[in-house]
Amino acid sequence: MRDALDATPYDALLLLSFGGPEGPDDVVPFLENVTRGRGIPKERLKEVGQHYFRFGGVSPINDQNRALLDALRKDFADHGLDLPIHWGNRNWAPYLTDTLREMVADGHRRVLVLATSAYASYSGCRQYRENLAESLAALESEGLELPKIDKLRHYFNHPGFLEPMIDGVIESLAELPEDVRDGAHIAFSTHSIPTASADTSGPVEGHGEGGAYVAQHLEVARLIADAVRERTGVDHPWQLVYQSRSGAPHIPWLEPDICDHLEERHESGVPAVVIAPIGFVSDHMEVLYDLDTEAKAKAEELGLPMRRSATVGDDPRFAAAIRDLVLERAAVERGQEVTPCALGALGADHNVCPVGCCPARAAKPAAAGVDSPYA
Repeated sequence: MRDALDATPYDALLLLSFGGPEGPDDVVPFLENVTRGRGIPKERLKEVGQHYFRFGGVSPINDQNRALLDALRKDFADHGLDLPIHWGNRNWAPYLTDTLREMVADGHRRVLVLATSAYASYSGCRQYRENLAESLAALESEGLELPKIDKLRHYFNHPGFLEPMIDGVIESLAELPEDVRDGAHIAFSTHSIPTASADTSGPVEGHGEGGAYVAQHLEVARLIADAVRERTGVDHPWQLVYQSRSGAPHIPWLEPDICDHLEERHESGVPAVVIAPIGFVSDHMEVLYDLDTEAKAKAEELGLPMRRSATVGDDPRFAAAIRDLVLERAAVERGQEVTPCALGALGADHNVCPVGCCPARAAKPAAAGVDSPYA
């Protein structure tokens, strides 16, 4: 962690997240925001929204972001880092454009963005950058002075992101019955995406089967599994699996699906499973429904003991990691020599997304990258 608490040239941090409904009346309008431009009928959105209606129409993601904001503000204050933190969402209130407008009115001119996605992919990085560009274009049309915006690098292999997940897996293993604990399999779960998107994730030179998206998740899974072995003395078998597929059946997506994987592990004689949702920063709807509801039901149907480990959420170590990343990027922008904090073989990811990184099917302007129209 950095000792010099100087965030110059930045004058604010923006927490940028997906957003989610906070009541039954919000569900369909929220899904309309998420799927805008795809021509999906409202009746179909009502069907999709059943996941939310099952939980009272409320996604936990907004409360989780509020908790993370509190943790970040506490950490910054406790360590003497004077940097205001704001929050904006892509698909629900507080909307990104409204938040940026308020930040401009408050006099912020150099903004650093923390996205609640730790890995490289179109939906996990470039789409956030496209939303930033759309918001900046909206402010520009209003005649407002635009802030310069940078985005924190991907933090999948920062120890402050990894350590809480390592502890979570160890705690979940300890909760299993003793007679099946040592033989337990670890299923590291993340969001499935189209294989074409995975193959083109990250910088162009890394494009190929799975791209940076799969490589980064495999690295995290390996680092966690190695740490679990070192701390418990047990070498648990593991695999990277996927969840939350939402695309057309004829389009290939990353596999295996978590529920299919549970069936396969059960048939192979695995006595128990720990599911570790490494692809998610917090326990939002896709964790609650796809893992705590569907995967749990599948494990119970199979008679397979299963535990689901915690996501990072508002863990103080994660808040400290964000402080470290802020100070790291600030030092880089000031032209200082910096040693990035990252574990494993992949090293620290790029600070500025290069041309061709995580491309969209239809090219759109994206902020905070080499090809940004807003320098």
